Amino acid sequence: MDRRTLLKLLAAAALAGCDTRDKSATPLKIVVAGAGIIGASIAFHLAKAGAAVTIIDKEGPATHASRGTFAWINATWAKQPRSYHAFSQESVANWHDLQQELDLPVRWGGSLEWFDNADRQDTLAAQIAEQVAWGVPARMVSAEEFTKLEPGIRPGASITAAFSPDDGAVDPVLATHRLLAAAEALGATLRYPTTLMDVLLTNGRLTSVITSSGSIPADRLVLATGAAKNLPEQIAGIKIPQRSGPGVIVVTHPAPRRLQHIISAPGVHMHQRDDERIVLGEQDGAPDNDAHTVRLQGRPNRFPDPAIAEQHATRILAIAEKYSPGIAGVRIEHVYIGWRPLPIDGHPVIGASAERPDVYLAIMHSGVTLAPIVGQLAAQELTTGVTIDLLKGYRPDRVFEEIKRY
Repeated sequence: MDRRTLLKLLAAAALAGCDTRDKSATPLKIVVAGAGIIGASIAFHLAKAGAAVTIIDKEGPATHASRGTFAWINATWAKQPRSYHAFSQESVANWHDLQQELDLPVRWGGSLEWFDNADRQDTLAAQIAEQVAWGVPARMVSAEEFTKLEPGIRPGASITAAFSPDDGAVDPVLATHRLLAAAEALGATLRYPTTLMDVLLTNGRLTSVITSSGSIPADRLVLATGAAKNLPEQIAGIKIPQRSGPGVIVVTHPAPRRLQHIISAPGVHMHQRDDERIVLGEQDGAPDNDAHTVRLQGRPNRFPDPAIAEQHATRILAIAEKYSPGIAGVRIEHVYIGWRPLPIDGHPVIGASAERPDVYLAIMHSGVTLAPIVGQLAAQELTTGVTIDLLKGYRPDRVFEEIKRY
């Protein structure tokens, strides 16, 4: 059986609520810690599979990593090796099914990407050639074709760019809320503000989850807590090495349509959602200076005052305007600091802790891209007890090598 057929069968089983447990048995009680897009997808698929689900979050739905994300759905050159690329590619395909089922706000059309360094451009062309060899409908486009695809962007007269037509972008906050609403419609309970404090074990097995709102009886706990670095060690008994870093995301008020594709330009990413809001993300991360270091202590998701937030938004807009003059004058609605949950090898962490087998981890940077497939497969493992071989490279007890893939 090939990989795609297996994934389709597993997804169909999860979506149909397929469960090998006795249907007359008491449903598994599962607490999902983290109401971001990964936690919401897992909760939704668990509820469909018949589990008794409680979702907790210390602030509320999509208030951390899922709010401060560029929300690019993709399986492009950075997804390495080929097995991880195929995993991401399948999740991109699954987004279409989830979009239709829950009327999720996804805008498709592809991405255009280029660099301002000649050597990096040559590497990009080689990476796109590899994509083509893997069967992906990507290609390098000339400046002339670029202008036809995206007339409002000025990439440079002699530039070539990578065009990945299968990519899309989503409103991650709205998508998270709709996943959670669908889970609640199936009987799940959402509690916030509720902070995960600890777990209670009896003879090595989970019996309840201790929270700031009291104890919740549970058979399993899912840690979908994003960039919260200490929780895996505290709750699951396992340390996950991460290199999580901040990035500023700017969301504008609705504006006339200026962007048709996701644009990854030197120094800035940008796309325009179906609600006509433009989303901008800085490509190189936050400025490296003493003031910013102090400001980021405690990992805030907001700047301390609107004036500082406006300064960062203006800085990012100035970069974007070099390539898209038409966005000049757009009004800023929100500025977020997003903390990426990024294991040091660039790959997701999915699976039960070897130290505490009733605690299941789901931590990843490509959370938006991987939300559908991780929700389906994690729910399948949790409710059936079947170990899915497709996830074996992403287990929390693997050897982590420090590799900077992007």
